[in-house]
Amino acid sequence: MTWSEMQPLLTQACQDTLTMVGWAVLIAVLGGLPLGVLLVLTDKGGLLGNAMVNKVIGAVVNVGRSLPFLILLIALLPFTRWVIGTTIGAQAMIVPLAVGAIPFFARLVETSVREVDHGLVEAVQSMGGSTWTVVRKALLPEALPSLISGLTTTVIALIGYSAMAGTIGGGGLGDVAVRYGYQRFETGLMLVTIAVLVVLVAAVQLIGDLAARAVSHRTRTA
Repeated sequence: MTWSEMQPLLTQACQDTLTMVGWAVLIAVLGGLPLGVLLVLTDKGGLLGNAMVNKVIGAVVNVGRSLPFLILLIALLPFTRWVIGTTIGAQAMIVPLAVGAIPFFARLVETSVREVDHGLVEAVQSMGGSTWTVVRKALLPEALPSLISGLTTTVIALIGYSAMAGTIGGGGLGDVAVRYGYQRFETGLMLVTIAVLVVLVAAVQLIGDLAARAVSHRTRTA
């Protein structure tokens, strides 16, 4: 296969991969961030200490994290069809990607928030701050560099998951690698696809590292 034949395939595949990962990351942040914070707040000694709520949230997160993505992908096919109307293509893959990413990111958020100095929490409380104020003024700002690193890890994991989704017609770079590189023995296209994935992951890691350092420097000088 010549480069002129590869280019449109790779361009569309990159667009599909970025679409899948982008929407999944957005949903993961909207779902995983509050879950991760709640895991800390409802834990023993937390601001909203509630053992029952903490165990329920923890169990849901653990179940989501324990399933390999391919199994989760297949298990969610009926739900995906109900939500999207199909189980094939980039849009359909957003559902399992998001469902798999939410508990993954939630645990990273929990770890990041737990690292915040408890003295800052006590300082905000001593000034009459509510639980929401503590979260908004102390926990999230102080944990932001670590949260960005966790988000970077999540994005990279989702790029890998999106490639797996290509094995069942999910679209994106994984689909091109399977349909053309593997099934049609187009070794050149397979190598180019691998190179694109490597570059994409490296770019995400670089951007994430730079953002985390910038935020960390701003936090220290504030």
